[in-house]
Amino acid sequence: MVWKIQRGGPWGGNGGGSGQGSWGGGSGPKGGSQPPDIEDILRRSQEKFKKFFPGRGKGGKRLSLLIGVLVLFWLATGFYRVQPGEEGIELMFGEFVKRTTPGLNYWFPTPIGQVYTPNVENTNITTVGFREFGQSGTRNTTVRDVAEESLMLTGDQNIIDIDYVVQWRIKDAADFLFNIRNPEATVKLASESAIREVVGQTTLEDALARKRTLVETSTVDVLQKILDHYKAGVFITSIKLQKVEPPQQVIDAFNDVQRARQDKERQQNEAYAYRNDIVPKAKGEAARMIQEATGYKERMVLEAEGEAKRFLSVFEAYKGNKAVTRSRLYLERMQQVFKDSEKVIIDSGKGATGVLPYLPLPELRKRSSGADK
Repeated sequence: MVWKIQRGGPWGGNGGGSGQGSWGGGSGPKGGSQPPDIEDILRRSQEKFKKFFPGRGKGGKRLSLLIGVLVLFWLATGFYRVQPGEEGIELMFGEFVKRTTPGLNYWFPTPIGQVYTPNVENTNITTVGFREFGQSGTRNTTVRDVAEESLMLTGDQNIIDIDYVVQWRIKDAADFLFNIRNPEATVKLASESAIREVVGQTTLEDALARKRTLVETSTVDVLQKILDHYKAGVFITSIKLQKVEPPQQVIDAFNDVQRARQDKERQQNEAYAYRNDIVPKAKGEAARMIQEATGYKERMVLEAEGEAKRFLSVFEAYKGNKAVTRSRLYLERMQQVFKDSEKVIIDSGKGATGVLPYLPLPELRKRSSGADK
């Protein structure tokens, strides 16, 4: 076969056929460059490699020993420790295989195996509606409000500003590592969706005061369902409302409304107190009057029944002896008529002297009783 090499080709030919190529090949019979000798190249490579290992038998042993040490060192990198509160997640060629408990464990080293050890007992905190800058809990801490996260619509078409804190931890380490890309952002966005759903079914007044605890618990339930649907491997421990108030633009008007409502409640409470004082007294007075009327009715009925019976008894006696009964009735009636009147006795009989003097004992008794009083 004839090799035709252009000037400046890879074999270093100069086109004239008189030079020697870079591979040491001579000129062909017709003045063209020859192709490189593969056997010669391999031979030279072996000679250079043998320089590192003088002696034929010792070089092979050293090479084997070096390879063995490297393999042992590579295998030793498979040991790893899982700290308390952590959970080991073992992968083989990027696929999840199993979980491991705290302690010293072994798994295939890289690149065959890979291990993650996330902390599953640490409580993570995600703030929504505000950001803290500086060391938390100190005077140097500054808080910046994030209105696009905190403003939301209530069930009675009012706008409310809510800042809250989400506390969560890892429930399933494998789902947490492989099912969601940014856990904190996922929890924050899902919590915004959950609390907007709950507040959208709650009135402004309930969200501000009366049902704040209910808003927190309901938001936790809704958020947990969302994250479980995503298989995020996250457990929501609690949601704490930090600031719940109307927007700053209407806060003064809202405070005026709140003061008016407080005055209304105060007046209502005073009215209820007055009612609770008056109504029992009125009911007691009414009960007393009813009892008196009932007693009077019973007394009058009994007296009427007694008069009727007495009249019937007199009538029966009158039918038996009319003259005697008539005289008795006359005397009884006259006794009733003259019982309280002053009496003057006049004797008009034969030899009478006219007015008779007598001692008015009843009058004396009345006068003596009046003087004692």
